[in-house]
Amino acid sequence: MTLPACARPLTDEIARRAAAGRPLRLWLRDDDAVAPTAALDTLLALTARHAVPVLIAVIPAFTGAALAARLAEAALARVAVHGWAHENHAGPGEKSQELGAHRPAEAVLAELGRGFERLSALHAERFVPMLVPPWNRIAPAVVDGLPSLGFKALSVFGPEKPAPLAVCNTHVDIIDWRGTRGARPAEAVIADLVRVSQTHDGPIGLLTHHLVHDAAAWALMALIFEATAGQAGCVWERAEDLVR
Repeated sequence: MTLPACARPLTDEIARRAAAGRPLRLWLRDDDAVAPTAALDTLLALTARHAVPVLIAVIPAFTGAALAARLAEAALARVAVHGWAHENHAGPGEKSQELGAHRPAEAVLAELGRGFERLSALHAERFVPMLVPPWNRIAPAVVDGLPSLGFKALSVFGPEKPAPLAVCNTHVDIIDWRGTRGARPAEAVIADLVRVSQTHDGPIGLLTHHLVHDAAAWALMALIFEATAGQAGCVWERAEDLVR
């Protein structure tokens, strides 16, 4: 496949990384799964085609055996806990939060404990003990209680901050949430990947939401995978390796 010109900054960065012996480390997190859907099938087919591991953040309250059976067929898919019910408890005018300080930390942690138990039972060896907070927001008191529930890692969006467990954040989002709610321009996403590559030492997380993807979002994912997967200067990490 001949890559379009907009991919050149990314391929140049990968070449620079390869020459320096420091491959670009990427990982993929996709949020909000509950059940098998056509969009999920598209995600799993696309990642399998390019041998890209994907961590799927599943909402525990509304999922069940059907999703577990579907993901059992996807060798590269893993599952993380996406809150409990993806329910907003913030007040009017506040940013949406399920795991904020609007409720006692004990109540929030009790829900997360149920979510951990449910998904670990449903998905067995595909389960990764990582929490992905809905809307990427979580109160410090809740973070402090995560290790006692068995969580080994936390994943939000943006630069990592100190925590009592591993932090494996995402850094580049392909969706234009404040505008079209479809794919961001490929040039902008690629510029973000290159910028983070040059300023961030650890793995770089790419964030997707399969249930809201338009055709441009799928095309953008395919473009990024074509430019990166199988390249000497780039490695797609498995989520379970980030947690260790």
